[in-house]
Amino acid sequence: MKTIGLLGGMSWESSLEYYRLINEGVKARLGGLHSARCLLWSFDFAEIEALQMAGDWAGAARQMVAAAQALQRGGAEGIVNCTNTMHRLVPEVEAVVPIPILHIADATAQHILNDGRQTVGLLGTRFTMEQDFYRGRLEARFGLRVLTPDAPDRAIIHDVIYQELCLGEVRDASRRHYLRIIDDLAGRGAEAVILGCTEITLLVQPEHTAVPLYDTTRLHALAAVEWALGL
Repeated sequence: MKTIGLLGGMSWESSLEYYRLINEGVKARLGGLHSARCLLWSFDFAEIEALQMAGDWAGAARQMVAAAQALQRGGAEGIVNCTNTMHRLVPEVEAVVPIPILHIADATAQHILNDGRQTVGLLGTRFTMEQDFYRGRLEARFGLRVLTPDAPDRAIIHDVIYQELCLGEVRDASRRHYLRIIDDLAGRGAEAVILGCTEITLLVQPEHTAVPLYDTTRLHALAAVEWALGL
């Protein structure tokens, strides 16, 4: 079994889900008392969030590179970045750290294609919805058509993530907003919707909507298990 290096703490609520899902996945495949070999670097998210909001992506990249290097020195053989938004900095980390980074968009896109879908909605932070590092990868590498909410709804999605979900708050009113936005995306032609922030799954589950959902946290964790076990 390979050792997984987890870049977590962005936020710790979703990192907790990664740890649970990866260990459950290893146990499901190997049985008995088996669990994952993994290392966790957990950021103080307040520091990362401040860099994001200031647009200091170079400063955030330095932190990400240093953390990935620490995981490699500790014995990690591959990196799982436990957040969609900070995949914006994967190229900077890959340029310095020689071990593989398992990209969350790739894991998600492969499942979408396996299900025979081409047009998907994307929810996430405004960085993920508006910048090209994520939706551009889905479109260029996998040929998907990616729809995002309009500007007012992008603001709602983003604010709920940072002001509620990253603080561990799950509110029914916010769920209703999200479900309306998911329905709007389906009305525009989305065959399914990507929950493109690892916290969104804390708020919206498949039983809440008839629109198919792709939980990036679960799919990324599954990809990490398969990689670690050589499946």
